[in-house]
Amino acid sequence: MTANIETALEQLGQTFPDATAGKLATLLGELEKWNRKFNLTAIRGVDEMITAHLLDSLAARPLLHGGEILDVGTGAGFPGLPLAIVEPERQFTLLDSSNKKIMFAQHAAALLGLDNVITVKARAEDYAPGHCFDTVIARAVAALPRLVEIAGHHVSKDGVFVALKGRYPAEELQQLDHTWGHTVMELMVPGLAKGSRHAVLLRRQT
Repeated sequence: MTANIETALEQLGQTFPDATAGKLATLLGELEKWNRKFNLTAIRGVDEMITAHLLDSLAARPLLHGGEILDVGTGAGFPGLPLAIVEPERQFTLLDSSNKKIMFAQHAAALLGLDNVITVKARAEDYAPGHCFDTVIARAVAALPRLVEIAGHHVSKDGVFVALKGRYPAEELQQLDHTWGHTVMELMVPGLAKGSRHAVLLRRQT
């Protein structure tokens, strides 16, 4: 699996820390094991997991801002865990309301020695960490208006909310509160069709 991941990572055109492929392989290996028992993700095949979980997560890496990152609705730890592996200097908080999913994320972070990861079982609207984040990132959690309603308050004044989407979310953008300015970027994820992944970067209007 490690060799397959190394080949896949080369297609992203990024620079990675040493042993990245091995750590990502360990992560997917654990996900496979837990998935058989706890049904954490509908994606089963290794190649599909590499594309849909690893590459899809890491494609958002250039969009991260600042040192404090909150992954809202992380599920089994995506995109937070792959991003934490390749960005060891940044601090990641992984948030999800599903006990089994946050237990897996906690287990995987400990196994991989990711001391830059905190896992929290909570709903985004109930979570009260006492501070805001430089980047809040969410992958396929909710429509944009709902997303900023439940998690927008976690974004710092100069921070960015990175909403990872599939196809261009034109209708959602029309419904977005005007207090948020937005930029939409197409993400190129190796193995996925062109136009199938977009990131909406949301910033508070001054």
